[in-house]
Amino acid sequence: MRRLPVAARRSSGMPVLPDYAGVVLELTDRIPPGRALAYGRVAAIAAELGWPGGPRQVGAVMSAYGSSTCWWRVVRADGRAPRCHDEEALTHYLAEGTPLRNRRPVVVDMVAAAPGPLLAPDDPLRRIARGPDARADVGAP
Repeated sequence: MRRLPVAARRSSGMPVLPDYAGVVLELTDRIPPGRALAYGRVAAIAAELGWPGGPRQVGAVMSAYGSSTCWWRVVRADGRAPRCHDEEALTHYLAEGTPLRNRRPVVVDMVAAAPGPLLAPDDPLRRIARGPDARADVGAP
């Protein structure tokens, strides 16, 4: 796991990011090649882990720190690539075989590109990323 909430990173000597940013980037790292999630879905998963926020907060994280991860896998709810990065994103999408609805403008097919679950029931992130609003039933069947 590259990114952890502050308490875990402080003890590991890793650079300290804001907790929410660390969780968002960790979730982004887990999106498999050829798949994509909307900003809002990343925010919803982070909220289930106890880190509330919305699509705009995820967008702010991606704007500030996204270059360190597979930023092209986080898109708008309608499948459009991040603004001003559509050509670079298209290169990644074609290389990874990401299902597209359109190439110009670049639009990911959100149904076909949906990944499976990003977190296994015994995932360490479930234990580590327990924010102040964590739900007790995260990952429950």
